[in-house]
This record gives sequence, structure tokens and C-alpha cells, in this order.
Amino acid sequence: MYGLKELKQTIKIENNSVECPVKNCSMVVERQKKFFKKDSKYKCPIHKIYISPRTFEYETTEDNLLWTDHYDTKLYIEILKVKRESRIARDNSEDALTWNVMRFLDKQDLLSSFLSQISNKKIKTAELILWSYYSKEQSDWSLLNKARIEFGETIARGSEPDIIILTDKTLYFIEAKLTAKNKTKPSNPKNRKKYEIGGNKLFHKIFRSDFETISILEERYELMRFWLLGCWMAKQLNLDFEFYSLVMEKEDMQIQTDFGKHLVETKERKYLRITWEQISNFIKKTAITKEKKIMIDYFENKTIGYKANQLIKAFKN
Repeated sequence: MYGLKELKQTIKIENNSVECPVKNCSMVVERQKKFFKKDSKYKCPIHKIYISPRTFEYETTEDNLLWTDHYDTKLYIEILKVKRESRIARDNSEDALTWNVMRFLDKQDLLSSFLSQISNKKIKTAELILWSYYSKEQSDWSLLNKARIEFGETIARGSEPDIIILTDKTLYFIEAKLTAKNKTKPSNPKNRKKYEIGGNKLFHKIFRSDFETISILEERYELMRFWLLGCWMAKQLNLDFEFYSLVMEKEDMQIQTDFGKHLVETKERKYLRITWEQISNFIKKTAITKEKKIMIDYFENKTIGYKANQLIKAFKN
């Protein structure tokens, strides 16, 4: 895996070519334009990566993952059966970041203590559900499917939270972002499905603003859906609900205020902005293990591609 220590601080970009970003590599490949493609003419034959002026992609997904033992590999294959889109081999993939960080917390039995710290609750048990795949059911979570149907979505194209954590006290939804923004709007604004009428008109009890303002004018369509479906699911489980936007410390500084102003929050349901750096700092304070050292090095070395030929470090130390 290549990061800050292995990559050039600047790369040479010409009209028709770009150099390999790995240090001490003199290979130059044809420059990609418009759409990223995994084609041999864009591939460094030495380092086995597909290169563009802004990022690169590994030859296999495993090259971008920290945890690939037998169980991890089996779980990842199962997740792909329900996960709708995956660019996990891309250097700036938020899915790869999500897997590497959340699988670490889960495997090290740290999810409960992390959530206890963030939400100020004493969480005892925590089940991780990545991209809607629930291991106990060996499929996408049936309760999430019920929520999708309740609000007029189809299961195959329904809302897909990046991270769901089912605990003894609270249902957590976490929408993870790396370089992408928390701004989306419906492809067909006239098709509101059953968001405003499903769940006995739950929408009007948990939002201060109307559908058009939230989803179209302010482009918080994805966040709106997760808050709505999550609140409904938590109610079925008789649990509290907390929804987090997980971002880099330098990004989306106002998201908690900007989206939060539309919500009816109570002590049972809350929306928060949290950062990858918060998770990194939490991990640094845990017991020393071989896996912890790998995780800390990953955070410190992580990059998110190039901008104007300059390498971008992902996280603050």
C-alpha cells in the first residue's frame, strides 16, 4: 500500500502523459482523460497501479485493504453480494478507508468503547453492519429492507448506509466521506416515493423543514433519507437513534449546523459530525498491539491523491 512515505510530493503531468507517483520510479504512462479506466496503457508495469493525474488504482482490491485474513476475505465477498458500488481499489476510496478503520475497531472489540465515548452512553454490545450486510442473516438486513419498502423505495435501489452499528441502547448510522461531499439531490425531484407519508407520516415529526427545502434546495437528500429510515428502524427496535456524518477534520465544518437545523432532535435521537481524526486519536489511546501500530501508521501515511500535481495528505497528525 502506497502513502506519504512511498509517494512523490509532486508528479510530472504533460498533455499526453503522467509519471508514476511512486518514489524513484521513472515510468511514464499515457494520460487518462475524462473517465478513469483500468487499461494497460495507464498501468505502471513495475508497481502494478493504474495512474491518472489525480489518483491511482491498485491492481486488486486486497492491495488497498489492511485486513485480509480468511474471515475478512469471506466477509468482504459476502458484502459484495449486496453492496451496490465499489471502487475499493482506488487510492482515495472512502470504502477502503471505511473497511480498514471499522474492521479494526470491530476485530479489536473497540466499537462499544468508541461509541460510549462519542455518544456519552455506556454501550455494552455492538454489531457492525457494513453497507447493509448483516452477518447474522447472511444478507442485507431485513429490517433495513422493511424500512426501504415502508418509505417507497425498492430493495435493489434503496438507501444504503455505509455503516450501521446495532447496540444494546442505540442504533447508529454513520455516513462516511473522504473526498466526496455531503450534498446530493434526487434525480427526479417529482418522485418523492413515500418519504413524507410512510411510517404514519414520520417525516413531519422528525423534520422542521419540508422535503423540497432539505432535499432539493439544500441538497441534503441522502442525509434526509438516512435520518428518516434510521429513526423509523430505531423505533421498531425500541432503541435510541444517533446519526453521524464522518468526515475529515478539515471538511464539512458546518454540516452539523447546516443539516441539524432541519431536524427535530430529542434525547432519543441525535445528529452529530464526527471526524476520522477523532477515531485516530481514540485508537492512539488504546492498548498497544501489532494491529494498532499498523492502524496508526495507516492514518499517518494516508493520502488522497494529487491536486495541481501536489500530493495531498488525508489527515492531521
